[in-house]
Amino acid sequence: MIVGRREVWTGRLLLVLLMAVTVVPFISLFVTALHPSGSYPLGLDWPGDPHWDNFVKAFEAANMGELLKSSTLIVIGVVPISLLLATLAGFAIGHLRMAGRNVVFLTFVLGLTLPFEGIITPLYYQVRDLGLLNTRWAIILPLIGLFMPFSVFWMRAHFVNMPQELTESARMDGANLWQLFWRVHVPLAMPALSSLAILLFLWTWNQFLLAIVLVDDPLKRTMSGALGAFQGQWGTDIPLLSAGSLLILAPTLAIFLVFQRRFVTALLQGSLKG
Repeated sequence: MIVGRREVWTGRLLLVLLMAVTVVPFISLFVTALHPSGSYPLGLDWPGDPHWDNFVKAFEAANMGELLKSSTLIVIGVVPISLLLATLAGFAIGHLRMAGRNVVFLTFVLGLTLPFEGIITPLYYQVRDLGLLNTRWAIILPLIGLFMPFSVFWMRAHFVNMPQELTESARMDGANLWQLFWRVHVPLAMPALSSLAILLFLWTWNQFLLAIVLVDDPLKRTMSGALGAFQGQWGTDIPLLSAGSLLILAPTLAIFLVFQRRFVTALLQGSLKG
């Protein structure tokens, strides 16, 4: 019992320390954003007269309305297509046991080792040759391709664990392959699909590197990508920069808080299945 209590209290202490390391920077950023514009606040020094209007100034200066629209369009372009392609591929590789599935699956697994930074230069020239530079398609199309290895791996982990008896029963009832996929397996895959959708949304919304390299117009980038331009314009105004950073982070934090349990399930599901 003594050892058990020590383990429990050690775990709780580590969780508190981890929470502090995670939360304190956001608190510092929030406190800094409330100082007078142009000042240089230190640490967690709460201002005597909080300047809440810094958030309004940052919203207007960064043109957050257009950035929200741009990020939403990019997410709409990336997430549904990625989910569809990954579900089709995962079903074929994981459940249908198609010929050559191991080779195809190994190819996707190798794609997981491909870093964004390692392909950014050839990707730039390819996007340029396609005439897509400085358009949202320069972000959407590469992200779909770069997300495919993980997405297929994720959906394959779900479909490979589905019992073959379910498929045989559906076939005996007269279901063809398309009906088997859409009416039987896709509804059963909704937990895996919703978890993957959350992850893809967060990764797309927070995409920074591709946005700043492939798109010159900040208003056509993701919100995270536009942070670079905002920092270049207001880098000497620390409170305003902090307020803008919090506004850019707000949608991601809101999604995480709303779907916190689903997000944790997504991480655990990816580590336990397959």
